[in-house]
Order: sequence, then C-alpha cells, then structure tokens
Amino acid sequence: MEDLFHPVLTAQAVNAISALGLAHIGDAVYALLVRTYLVTGGDTTSAHLHRDTTLLVCAPAQAEAADLLLPRLTEEEAGFYRRGRNANVKSIPKHATHAQYSKATGLEALFGALYLLGRQDRLLELFTYITEEYHAA
Repeated sequence: MEDLFHPVLTAQAVNAISALGLAHIGDAVYALLVRTYLVTGGDTTSAHLHRDTTLLVCAPAQAEAADLLLPRLTEEEAGFYRRGRNANVKSIPKHATHAQYSKATGLEALFGALYLLGRQDRLLELFTYITEEYHAA
C-alpha cells in the first residue's frame, strides 16, 4: 500500500485534481497543523483546544492567513491559491462573507496542493509564518 501520510504526486496529477478537491484535502491538512500547533503549544483542556481550533480554522481567520501569505508565494503557489479562490462554491457559511470564504478556499487549495506534491517543508514554512504573525499581533 502506498504511503498516504506522505503522498508525492506529480505536478500533472495535482493539476488534474479540481480546485475543490485540493481544498478538501487542504482543509484537513490545515486543521491538522492547527491542532498540532495548539496541542504542542501547551493548550491542554479539550474546551480550549476546540475553541482555539475553531477560531483558527474558520473562514475569516483563514482569509487573514491567506492575505499574510500572498506576498510570499511563488508563482506556482499563487496559481493554486487562485484556483481555489475562484472555485464555484455552492454554499457559504453564515459567519463568513463571500470574499472571506473564497480566500479561505484558496488557502485550503494551496495547502492541499503542497501536501499532495510532497512539499511538507514548504507547508511548515508557510504555516510557521502564519503562526508567528498571529503571535506578533
């Protein structure tokens, strides 16, 4: 069985996946990074973990994270982000604007593409930048 924890797809294979498919896997990757960040950072009660996770993975927070990252992205990465941002999403949560949800979907598509390409180092670099900016604020 192939190693599903460490996929390494070709660029051609990743480009064949729909923007919403990339966002689907990217949502899970981003949530796992947030949860790992919180647990290893000393947040120990389940109530705090759930609250803090929800605050960081919601569309408005992901939209802010996307805005932070945009100037740091390569052209290829920006392309993955744009594909997700421009995806035709059918429903938007009540707690987010259309613009926020589009940016969040773009961020998730970017994280999904990097994960599937096997670029965990770049994922961690981008995620670390987001968390450092949150602490600075």
